Amino acid sequence: MSGLSVPIVRLGLRDWDHLVPLMTGLVRVPGFEVRIEARDNTPDVLAEPGLDGGETSFSRYVQARAAGDDRLVGLPAFVMRGFRHRCALVRTDSPLRSFEQLAGARVGLTGWPDSGNTWTRALIRAAGVDLADVTWRVGPLTAGETDKRRLGDRPLPANVSAMKAGESLTGELAAGRLDAILTPFMPPEFFTPDSRFRHLLDDHPAAERAYWSATGFVPGIHLVTLKKEVVEAHPELPAALLAALEQSKRHWMGRRRLLTDTTPWLLHSLTESATVFGDDWMPYGTVRNAAMTAAFCEELHAQGVWPDPIDPSVVLPEAFPEPFPEPSAAAATSAA
Repeated sequence: MSGLSVPIVRLGLRDWDHLVPLMTGLVRVPGFEVRIEARDNTPDVLAEPGLDGGETSFSRYVQARAAGDDRLVGLPAFVMRGFRHRCALVRTDSPLRSFEQLAGARVGLTGWPDSGNTWTRALIRAAGVDLADVTWRVGPLTAGETDKRRLGDRPLPANVSAMKAGESLTGELAAGRLDAILTPFMPPEFFTPDSRFRHLLDDHPAAERAYWSATGFVPGIHLVTLKKEVVEAHPELPAALLAALEQSKRHWMGRRRLLTDTTPWLLHSLTESATVFGDDWMPYGTVRNAAMTAAFCEELHAQGVWPDPIDPSVVLPEAFPEPFPEPSAAAATSAA
């Protein structure tokens, strides 16, 4: 962090559309100049001296906090969140059509301790499948991808192994050496009419609506963090940044509801989302994310990603003003 009269805050974030108002300066953080670097991949905030904060894996953040590492201060702003039912893929000719059928299967995934894959394995576990009975292989989604953090820093279960150099999840699935794969992002060919792959679940939106009804939350994947020394130097920054993130999200939603022609069926999706989830399906704030945080901590331990039970109170201990007021129809219109 540097600057003369106004402190400069440098954040590394992927270019999620709900962050665009903040990225472009349309939404500002009072008392600070926020400069956002749009990243293709999630940054390692602690490894980059030029960053004051940024987008961070929820799993890696929770594990650090559980270990007593408080070098990052997490804001209860989950900039990436989403249901994981859609993340299980099989071949188009596969007989598998449910999580229950993955018992004893060979399943590939993009990273073992990853937040999204932890949530997806939770669905498999909830379906009654013993994760120890699955043969897991960890590797890149497509050939040529590299990521040294796929396996994490802790010992892996005996039934988890890394793929060999040159292998990929899509290649192994297509060849029949895997029965299914778990991936937060769809492979390019998934968007083509001759794709070799399909979702495991025939109607994943219905399963996701049922999950929402049962849990009351959409799983959080990545959150915004700030370095501890930055927060200590500017204790007013976290709350101010959190409020700006909320304002950016609200402005983005107002614009999307006005400019619905960015995809052929966006209006239908927005209307259905509002009907199912209410006005805000991705709420910010510690209290509004408490149930989701507790469930995630439980899964990390239950799946053996972390060896001991995790107290959810250590994850987001800082107090922030909340809940955020729900926007009125007039406010949403003015944001547009």
